Amino acid sequence: MSKAILIGIAGGSGSGKTLVADTIYSELGSDKVVIIKQDSYYNDMCHLPYEERCRQNFDHPDAFDMSLLREHILNLVHGRTIEQPIYDFTQHRRTEETRRIGAHRVIVLEGILILDDIELRTLMDIKVFIDTDADERFIRRLKRDLLERGRSIESIIEQYERSVRPGHLQFVEPSKRYADIIIPQGGHNVVAIDLLKTKIRSLL
Repeated sequence: MSKAILIGIAGGSGSGKTLVADTIYSELGSDKVVIIKQDSYYNDMCHLPYEERCRQNFDHPDAFDMSLLREHILNLVHGRTIEQPIYDFTQHRRTEETRRIGAHRVIVLEGILILDDIELRTLMDIKVFIDTDADERFIRRLKRDLLERGRSIESIIEQYERSVRPGHLQFVEPSKRYADIIIPQGGHNVVAIDLLKTKIRSLL
């Protein structure tokens, strides 16, 4: 099997990265495309008490096990199978299970800080940044964390002010300069996504 195509989709929390990745997945087919989320590679903090886990900064590059992510992406690009960690966001720790992922023609890597990492950028065939207004990102994050991650409104707002917004300004927003394509308003920008899909098909 020839080297897989790696597409990096970055952007702030709640920007619409997942919607863009899912659109590519549904259009090209699950037999060709696999989505890898950087969120799955948060450092395992099972050794810390739950209250201390909650206080960690999840928007800093050091929050991720980047060496494992790089290793897994490199393996996938060359057609090798990986055992991807499964992260429990309600407990802020990895589960004991893993997700086995084999060879695919297209790998979509999405995450807030994937363009901040030079080694990952070097592997990417297409680098995308989803550029969405801060208020819209916050509202999406609020809904997601309430419905999917069992957080309280107070904890979501406190985390946003303490680490999400500063992390975005310090690390995420500056990484936009490395993007080949910048998509305003995420998955709702039909024209930009159609152009992206056309480029992917040309590479295939």
